[in-house]
Amino acid sequence: MQISTEFQGKITNAFGESGKAWLESLASTVQTYLEKWELTSEGPVSNLSYNYVIKVTDSVGTPLILKLGVPNFDTSNEMATLQLYNGDGCAKLLKSDSKNGVMLLERLVPGKMLSAETDERVVLENYIKVWKAIRKPLPDGASTPSLVHWFRGLTNYRHSGDSQIKMEHVQLAEEYFKMVMDTSKGPELLHGDLHHENILYAEQHGWMAIDPKGVAGDPYFDVVSFLVNQLDSKPNPKNILKLRVDTISDQLGLDRKRLLKAAIALGTLYACWGIEDSDPDWEKTYQCVKWFIDFLE
Repeated sequence: MQISTEFQGKITNAFGESGKAWLESLASTVQTYLEKWELTSEGPVSNLSYNYVIKVTDSVGTPLILKLGVPNFDTSNEMATLQLYNGDGCAKLLKSDSKNGVMLLERLVPGKMLSAETDERVVLENYIKVWKAIRKPLPDGASTPSLVHWFRGLTNYRHSGDSQIKMEHVQLAEEYFKMVMDTSKGPELLHGDLHHENILYAEQHGWMAIDPKGVAGDPYFDVVSFLVNQLDSKPNPKNILKLRVDTISDQLGLDRKRLLKAAIALGTLYACWGIEDSDPDWEKTYQCVKWFIDFLE
């Protein structure tokens, strides 16, 4: 089994020694679950990130996805979130082994990403449908992590000594996060990463979500990763961003100012995370935050 050096580098950088150990046993683990669940491999997908994702078919030829991740809280939380969605607006989890970080999922065929659509208004129309489809109340007793835990990242950035993001913007993000939370009707189940590459087209279902992070919070925050995504290729990204804010707030009946405050808060956190992870795209996200501030004013 071929595992690219790029993928190996991502895993070791993200997970250290546990990632190295996981990589060493990955080929054996894949073979174990191919046999255990009677699957035939068609090879890995081309856009691997932090999970090893293989196109497979079952014993009767049904196309499925075998997904393997370093066993940790995030992996088990994704499994729990998929169980809560149970196929409503999101690809269905069919089997799982939390201990070993292995999932068998419905494959969305043909699986075209929303990012492949070139008409921004068509993109928005389909995004809005998926956003509506995955709204879920948070079940009693659910162990879903809270956005409050995520936003500790702003405090971490404040104490990091880095000054690439203005402290006045960090303070504004903290203020707006508290403001949105204080006016919330209560936490819901959020996808946590609902952007273009995590929305795929299936002939059987239409557009569906994949790869939920699973977080408890106000639904306004579940728009932000889409807003700041896929702007690089646009001739006037600020205008496209404004179109997204205006269209989504109008068609979903969201308060525009409240949405912008949520976007400033979470967008700033994304930029802080980007600096922490040495991701060069953090500056693009930070530029979106500045535009959100312009729109609010």
